[in-house]
Amino acid sequence: MAGNLPNTLLSHFMERAQLTNAQLAQAVTAGARATGHRDINPDESRVRRWRGGECPRQPVPQLIAQVLGARLALPLTPADVGLPGPLPPTGLGTDLPWQHTATIAAIAHLTRSDLMLPHTRTSHDATQIQAADALLEPLRRWPSAKPAALPNAPRTGTLGTAQIASIEALTAAFRDADNRHGGVLSRRAVVAQMSEINDLLATASYTEATGRRLFRAVADLGSVAGWMSFDAGAHVSAQRLFVTAVHAASEGGDRQLGAHILQCMARQMSHLGHVEDALELIALAQYGARRHASPGTRAVLAALHSRFSAMCGDLEESQRAAQEAEDAFTRIRPGDEPPHTAFFDEAELSATLGIAHQIAAKQTSGHQRTHRAEQSLTLLTNALRLRPAGRVRSRAFDHIGLARTHLAVGELAGACQEAATALTIAEGLHSTRIADRLSELHEETEPHASSSDISALRERLEDAVTTAR
Repeated sequence: MAGNLPNTLLSHFMERAQLTNAQLAQAVTAGARATGHRDINPDESRVRRWRGGECPRQPVPQLIAQVLGARLALPLTPADVGLPGPLPPTGLGTDLPWQHTATIAAIAHLTRSDLMLPHTRTSHDATQIQAADALLEPLRRWPSAKPAALPNAPRTGTLGTAQIASIEALTAAFRDADNRHGGVLSRRAVVAQMSEINDLLATASYTEATGRRLFRAVADLGSVAGWMSFDAGAHVSAQRLFVTAVHAASEGGDRQLGAHILQCMARQMSHLGHVEDALELIALAQYGARRHASPGTRAVLAALHSRFSAMCGDLEESQRAAQEAEDAFTRIRPGDEPPHTAFFDEAELSATLGIAHQIAAKQTSGHQRTHRAEQSLTLLTNALRLRPAGRVRSRAFDHIGLARTHLAVGELAGACQEAATALTIAEGLHSTRIADRLSELHEETEPHASSSDISALRERLEDAVTTAR
């Protein structure tokens, strides 16, 4: 950090390491002596100036990074703690200060580095995501984070509401393209737009109200970029985009938008098998937005709570949450809902709860299994009936869901019919999530492989999944 701008990154990691100014000074002095630099002997006031924006000379930045990194068991570079050094930031991703300057810097680093990386659809990427406390602990500070004061010094260019409205319209267009075609084709374009718009936060002049709205616009665009990355199988990028978007939403003062991004993250974690983390993220979203959540926000969070509870085997809690979702949904007034909840219509509610019943059916037997499967089929059929024409990928998911429910009760003809329709729709999509679901369907058909119809279906599924990879 340079000039009189506070080094929020250094302060953040000092707080995380539970180091006072005096303690950091002592540790840096000890590290300097151990490497032969006996002339380096900072005191408490010097550390205070570093936190205030003063830039120490080498090798002090490297020593600071080493002290904090050792304390936190993180591979920190000087750039990670806001100081100059020979190495770029590691892009720690999920552990960021809840401050606007750090949010802008993180988005700038992430979007620029993401655009230079080769595209990946490999499963190895999924193993590199943060999970459990490494993901959740930093995010637990979100409910108490307060937007920091925005800069009021003159900058280059002035940003007005018309430009932000254009950004919001662009986000809506990208979201529609994702729904129609999947995230693979467009995600890099969205990340590039996010990078350009983030530059406005760092360089343009704007009023307090306009600045907060711009942060919200960046957050919403970031949620789309993260969702597209998730759909494309770029899981590390998706997670980091989601995290920076939550920070941007916090700086924009929008708890509902933050909760929306957290539910996107929860869906990703569930998809990758981290269901307990998904439940934690939903609980965090519900808590953080408890005073601000619209009926639509409450409905989507409760519906996902139902689905993830079923995945964890808590069928009673799943039922309770499903009823909560349905009750909240009846209170929705479309004109009063934020734009990011528009996707959660009756079709999406039916689909989410239909999958919850499908999961429950697989965990029960006899009459209960049949009853749950019937509820799943009814809800998923209703979802298909109500889907808007543009929700192409969602319709593919619905047909896959119907096929899996039919399989759960041994209805092979129904499973083959729905799977065939899903495969036809999937041919026009570019979505690794669809490929993942088809792969799961392939696994579930294995007990029925002796059926000639199922055998033929398995061959089609293998071809589709192989092509998508």
